[in-house]
Amino acid sequence: MKPLPNLRHLRYLVALHDQLSFNRAAEACFVTQSTLSAGIRELENALGIAVAERSRHSVVITPAGRSLVGRARLLLQDAESLMAMAQEEGKPMSGTIELGVLPTIGPFLLPRLIRDLRQRFPHLRLRLREDKTRDLLDRLTEGRLDLVLMAFPYETGKLDTYPLFEDAYRYVCATSLAPLQGTYAVPIPDRDIQSQDMLLLEPDHCLHRHALPILQRAAQSDHACFASTSLHTLVAMVSEGMGATLLPDLAINGGILQSADVLVRPLRQDANARTIGLCWRKGSPRAEMFQSLGQFMREWAVQHIRPWAPVERDNVPRERPHLIQARAVAHETDCAGSRCVVAREDPR
Repeated sequence: MKPLPNLRHLRYLVALHDQLSFNRAAEACFVTQSTLSAGIRELENALGIAVAERSRHSVVITPAGRSLVGRARLLLQDAESLMAMAQEEGKPMSGTIELGVLPTIGPFLLPRLIRDLRQRFPHLRLRLREDKTRDLLDRLTEGRLDLVLMAFPYETGKLDTYPLFEDAYRYVCATSLAPLQGTYAVPIPDRDIQSQDMLLLEPDHCLHRHALPILQRAAQSDHACFASTSLHTLVAMVSEGMGATLLPDLAINGGILQSADVLVRPLRQDANARTIGLCWRKGSPRAEMFQSLGQFMREWAVQHIRPWAPVERDNVPRERPHLIQARAVAHETDCAGSRCVVAREDPR
């Protein structure tokens, strides 16, 4: 009977897949190149297949090797979780959690939340990665992340989810749009949504996907739709009167509109909110820990997360915020049936 592959073999395979170089993979694993090469050969002998094709100047992972890498990552992650669980015996809520978070959530929630998390769970460490939903979920299923803080609705497949709180969307436009002045507390009617160009994040952001049902409900399809790479770019463009947008309460209460010359209007109550929640791999050895963390975050949100409240104010011209220099790159995309323009930040 052939010996089974061990965790060391799997770690070598993952490193070789990521680095595509025996030398760099060996450095990543803190071993010599000859040790890593011998380990890969042992893995191939145990499996009876070739996982890599070697040449003098390059390494190519075979299709069979690529199919093993994802499972190898999960096994390594589970092994690390088991070690963490053993170390946490008698010291619950400790260790390190690799947490992924959306850029439309992290800046507005995590500074306050992590401060209180550290006070409640002093032995718990969070390592953060900010990215778009699809990329975060891919890393989660591959074992590169333990937990994802994301916005629903979103199809998560077989992953476990834990809802935390609702985050309502608001309609935001420049104060120069006279027909919308003076009615801050009244939900904006669909006809006013139809009358303005809409500025949204790019299609692979959750805010774009969540906004589409609202725009379709208002039949907002005959006006140009813009897509930006960041919420701050959207706010700057809205403040300059280039259109309107939809922003969540988290961002508004987090100060993203500070110094912006805009008005905020509520939307109709039906289907105008996203749900902030956690997501982890089904069957994770640390699932109980993640549920406890979710319970703390849910209770924390009840005390600290407040919906946006309308405030009447005089329409006094104020100094405009600095408008991020951006160049518009036109392309066609599906945005409620209208032509979209992507505004990307100019690195110059």
